[in-house]
Amino acid sequence: MKNHIVKPLHTGISVSDMERSLQWYKDVLGFEECYKDDYVPPLGARICFIRGCCGYEIELFQYDAPKAIPEDRLKPNSDLQTIGTKHLAIQVKDMAGFKEKYLAYGGDIAHEVTMCGESVMFIRDPDGVLVELIQPPV
Repeated sequence: MKNHIVKPLHTGISVSDMERSLQWYKDVLGFEECYKDDYVPPLGARICFIRGCCGYEIELFQYDAPKAIPEDRLKPNSDLQTIGTKHLAIQVKDMAGFKEKYLAYGGDIAHEVTMCGESVMFIRDPDGVLVELIQPPV
């Protein structure tokens, strides 16, 4: 089976407000909108693809009746104990600079730690979805 896999394509994230989430992923992580299907009746949802560095894509879904993220999924360490997809992980080149701009933006930091020489920071998107930022040792 492994010989049939070509490349990863995208990660899907459900959001409560498409425009707010689009703005956040653009402003905070530098993604750009690459495809938008305003409404897909069989799903009862709006869909939008956004693309970041190296061609990495995220598919955002805004359903007619979204369900809020459970409280225990908002904290990295408790979320890791729940089976399922956990977070996006993105490498940054200047964690201190990113953090300064993110806090000025009004961003929410969930957790910070240094592990094996890497600077790691978890932030939350507007709906509480965890995004892990990693700066490798210099």
